[in-house]
Amino acid sequence: MLIGLSVMHLVQGQADLSIGDLFSSWDQRTEAIMGVRFPRLIVGILAGGCLAMAGLVLQTMTKNPLASAGTLGINAGAYLFVVIGTLFFPGVNASFLFSFLGACFAAFLVFMLAGKTMSPVRIVLTGMIITLLFGALTSSLQLMYEQESNGLFLWGAGTLMQNDWSGVAFIWPFALFLGLLAILSGKKFDLIHLGDEAAKGLGLPLGFVKTWGWALGILLASATVSVVGPIGFIGLMAPHLVRLMGIRGHRLQFVHTFMWGAVILIAADVLSRLISPNSELPVGAMTAFIGSPWLMYLAYKAARKMRSDKQKLTSSKKTLNPIVVTISLIGVSLVVAYVSISFGGGQFTSIQEMFAGKLVDQVTIQFRWPRVLVSFLVGALLALCGALLQNVLKNPLGDPSIIGITSGGGAGALLILVVFPSLPYIFLPIGAVIGSIMAVLIVILATKRSGFEPISLALMGVAVSAMASGVIQILTVKASLSVSPALVWLAGSTYRSTWDNVVWLLVMLVILVPFTLSLSKHLNVLAFSNEVSISLGSKVKLLRITSIVIAVLIGAVCVSIVGAIGFIGLLAPHAARALVGSAFQRVIPVSMMIGGTLLIIADFLSRYILYPTEIPSGLLVALVGAPYILYVMRKL
Repeated sequence: MLIGLSVMHLVQGQADLSIGDLFSSWDQRTEAIMGVRFPRLIVGILAGGCLAMAGLVLQTMTKNPLASAGTLGINAGAYLFVVIGTLFFPGVNASFLFSFLGACFAAFLVFMLAGKTMSPVRIVLTGMIITLLFGALTSSLQLMYEQESNGLFLWGAGTLMQNDWSGVAFIWPFALFLGLLAILSGKKFDLIHLGDEAAKGLGLPLGFVKTWGWALGILLASATVSVVGPIGFIGLMAPHLVRLMGIRGHRLQFVHTFMWGAVILIAADVLSRLISPNSELPVGAMTAFIGSPWLMYLAYKAARKMRSDKQKLTSSKKTLNPIVVTISLIGVSLVVAYVSISFGGGQFTSIQEMFAGKLVDQVTIQFRWPRVLVSFLVGALLALCGALLQNVLKNPLGDPSIIGITSGGGAGALLILVVFPSLPYIFLPIGAVIGSIMAVLIVILATKRSGFEPISLALMGVAVSAMASGVIQILTVKASLSVSPALVWLAGSTYRSTWDNVVWLLVMLVILVPFTLSLSKHLNVLAFSNEVSISLGSKVKLLRITSIVIAVLIGAVCVSIVGAIGFIGLLAPHAARALVGSAFQRVIPVSMMIGGTLLIIADFLSRYILYPTEIPSGLLVALVGAPYILYVMRKL
């Protein structure tokens, strides 16, 4: 398979080169072509093999079938530190050193935050949340230093593109020597499978072996990231393929895993070039698209073994008067809105200018007012979406960004934008709705048997989001979209808000909020078990379907207008329940006010902090939201 794929790989490219040319006498033209294609092939083989071996050793160290450099956040940490090194230490040519430090930092965070249980689903979900957090930080740096990081976008998505043999010269010693050391250590890794006590009883220096195993996995991943960027899912798939083939013992598994990693990565690169022969598609996006279903399957198997422990969406016993809280939040939102509207051109509007009509002149009304209104309406609607999902799924991690609505909607909207650019604007939210529906259906059907267990549902949503993100990256590169606007849209921004957007959002608000409030008493009953809810006269299935449809509509329309802003739907309902209790008729208005106010604040800070450079508000929300998810997980 590897030989056949390698031949296919070598003949691919813009310049014609047949299979016969590979075995005939080479002229200068052939040598020039092969000077680019052959290094790309060798780097692909070595990188795929290193990532696969890293996945195998990490799965052994964590005793976790879901572990890999990608799912544990190691790739994201390495990528973040490489970007930091490129931007702030341009004279230091030490990409591997930065990559290694970032990988170590990510592994340390995951190990510390996953908890003592180190259950398979929990540790991987922690790793993927760390990936989201580091991804937000990396995107922020790329946007703030657009010129300096101009060449990092394609590499950051994972690419095998090589211009010479320097990449091969760097990575082959790591692949050779670390691979040999891994094979020589195979017997010791075999003993770890017997359990810690049994391994110690057989004389294994357990602490040393585990430290060496983690170092081996991090070194292999770091070397790969520093050359080809963060490529995920290879280390997840290859070891499982080897085990499914019945190969036992780590010595043999390392050899076969290396080969299968090379096969998968070269096949993904061949496929990406078949899809887009005239442009460079990131192979990392292709492996994410291929590997996400594998992660879903493994997460589904792991979730079935977990003891389902339903979490009640309870709040503090001491709650505040909802009317007082709502009025107070309205006052806060008005103050925040005024501050945001008054800021422009690097300065605030003075009191004298305000009374002179500065805040209602043509420029302010055309640009600042719709931006602030869109921020509030999107934040409020996303909060409503999160409240519905958390209630109907009895899941404190319910959020449109976590269960795939945001990324699915983004992929659907971008697909309409790229494939059918001549269609009117009305079709953009339609594409977003279709994408969101498909993402949610996958997540819901995959977690139904486990009873929508919180952590497994979140992990399934992350897997769907990874697949959708791969589609988005492919479409972005395929359509030759400008890197900066693409990053802004993917991160979420209200930069291009218009009055048409305000009208769309107001229509949704006027229709959906009263309808949801009319269902609030029935939605309160869903907090009980299905048997109790049915005995009280509630149509449980109809309520759940209706709530999910409303949530999908909200998430999809918001994505089509402002891009992928996440975590508002997670933060606002939790804060609302802490303030006014868990009664749904109280949670809805309070959480919507909190969500709207949060996004206005994020939007203002995105313009103010680094003026005139603007940070997407979605990134600021993610920097707060990702740590909060980790906090919620610690309580589950």
